[in-house]
Amino acid sequence: MKKVYFLPIVLVAMYLTFTGYQCASTELTSAKLYIQQKNLVKAEEVLLKEITNNPRSDEGFYLLGYVHGENQKIEKMIDAFDKSLAISKRFAQDIQRSKTFYWANYFNEGVNFFNRATQAQDPDTSKIFYEKSAVAFTLATKIEPDSVDAFKNLAFVNMNMGKYEEAIPPLQKLIDLKKALDGYKFIGEIYYNKGATAQMQFEETKNVADSITAQGYFLKAVAILEEGRKYHKDDPDLLLFLSNSYIATNKMDVALEAFREGVAREPGNKNYRYNYGVVLLNNNQFGEAAEQFKKALEIDSEYLNAIYNIAVTYVKWGAHIQKEFDEANKDRKEFVENVASKEKYRLALPHLEKFVQLKSDDAVIWDLLGRVYSVLGMLDDAKNAFEKADKIRK
Repeated sequence: MKKVYFLPIVLVAMYLTFTGYQCASTELTSAKLYIQQKNLVKAEEVLLKEITNNPRSDEGFYLLGYVHGENQKIEKMIDAFDKSLAISKRFAQDIQRSKTFYWANYFNEGVNFFNRATQAQDPDTSKIFYEKSAVAFTLATKIEPDSVDAFKNLAFVNMNMGKYEEAIPPLQKLIDLKKALDGYKFIGEIYYNKGATAQMQFEETKNVADSITAQGYFLKAVAILEEGRKYHKDDPDLLLFLSNSYIATNKMDVALEAFREGVAREPGNKNYRYNYGVVLLNNNQFGEAAEQFKKALEIDSEYLNAIYNIAVTYVKWGAHIQKEFDEANKDRKEFVENVASKEKYRLALPHLEKFVQLKSDDAVIWDLLGRVYSVLGMLDDAKNAFEKADKIRK
């Protein structure tokens, strides 16, 4: 997950207004005086007495909420404000002003701690700042439960800490409030990555429980991403994780049909072309996959994912041809290179070379390029490519 930096919002000034209602109780009069004197302990004491004597004291609950806010007892502040509003709306404007003030304070505090966490060199220091940021954003979401920005930032803080399960509820809030793309996309990514991790564990342990866990996460990813696609049909990240999740759940027919329809409906949409190509590639339909990646590159010649995957398509195609050839000639003692296989590797080469021109810091791509050079007998180029891969890893 990428680290995200936020700009602080403008602070909101907060002030307390005392209304001049007549016949105020002794407790209310005393509380106002104590508040003016900044004696919050005594103010809370007399206000608790006020609401005990008069449970319908809208002003008593309002003032008590103000005192709790000053004491940073945010949950108690919210409770007192809610009780005041349940009695009457007389202090609604003052209450909203207080909530906005405290929301802004905690939001900005969360931003500041987050930025300090991302800039800290020491992991333990970074963790402390992340945790403080999460606390601040959590309080902001409690003060303003409809605050999309606070929920979004809280999710990003949790993801930066690697607490992906804890990131899901605030991301779900983004969906509930605004059908937000980030909610669908990141929940889908979290579920897909959890599924991939469980699948890798299964491949190591052969424990069936790990495979069941993996499939459960992949199915969750499919469900949330399919819903997200209804509202954000063209987002490339969402479509990518959806196609990968279809493949992981062996829903090849569903995946092929979904992206075939997308391409038919919007042939100029590079994302549909790309994702249809990914599904075709995973179904070993090499020629059809290459055609879709070509179409995507005709739309955007520097579409990095398409450049990579058309190269991978030709490499896998070449390996597939060679494997079939070897099976058919398994009685031969000597290795015989298949011309058709070598030609596919040759087709992959310009795409890999273009990729490293656009993005030169990917060791995996340099390794793949080195393999292709080797197959084509370009040994000096292969040596250089492998050396660059090793250098990047170091």
